Amino acid sequence: MRWFVANLMLFVIIGLAASVAVADDLAQAKAVTEDGPARRALPTPPSGPVPTRAALKALVERTAKQYGVDVALVDAVVIAESGYDPNAVSRVGAVGLMQVMPETAADYGVYSIEALFDPETNVRTGVRHLKRLLGQFGIGKAVMAYNAGEGVLSRHNGFVTYPETQRYTYRVLTTYLRGKGVAPYSPEAHALTGINLSPAMAKASGSAHGPARGSHLIQPPRLRLRIRPTLSDRALDPGLHSSGPNSQPMFKLQPPQPIN
Repeated sequence: MRWFVANLMLFVIIGLAASVAVADDLAQAKAVTEDGPARRALPTPPSGPVPTRAALKALVERTAKQYGVDVALVDAVVIAESGYDPNAVSRVGAVGLMQVMPETAADYGVYSIEALFDPETNVRTGVRHLKRLLGQFGIGKAVMAYNAGEGVLSRHNGFVTYPETQRYTYRVLTTYLRGKGVAPYSPEAHALTGINLSPAMAKASGSAHGPARGSHLIQPPRLRLRIRPTLSDRALDPGLHSSGPNSQPMFKLQPPQPIN
């Protein structure tokens, strides 16, 4: 009987864990789906003149050095994110030069969307976030996490295969490597970024929009519980089950399937 209760408790625990994972996926997917943007109103950029590109590049260089982040990497991120447009707004509400999500900005003490349109505030917040990701993942995976989210990266074994993220990562890292004078497919590039770039990443295709920042595709739980096919009806009846060296468990865990 204790054997039956233990297996039943294991089944309940794993079921709850799967439910939590699905709930988390649903919560993160609320912002954006594959079919289009979220329904919330997008931030409105301020009117008025904007700084020159030269002034913005000087700001990026100054802030990157202040926080100890490679200037070439921050420059590559800004180019990919906004093309140095401080009033840029994405279809999911990311704002400014480094396309910072308001929810992310709040983690760094910036609670006003209007403040995110200020180039200095935006770059400072984006660089701080990028620096934290670099500390966790290294250059290549930090760039992936900047686009897809660090939680997504963790759940996908440290490598995101979303087409949008693949193209984004390729764009940022090739720009970065060119600025460093490093060939993108060379051993030096791998040593510097920690990942292997390939032409296929630049051409990765998927849905029209693909997963956007602040969301990801809902993945079914990768840990499943199934009944062993060799068990007989007698073995499944706890009242008839007998313990011993030849007994078999009622359930066994099915190993996670690799994500291609």
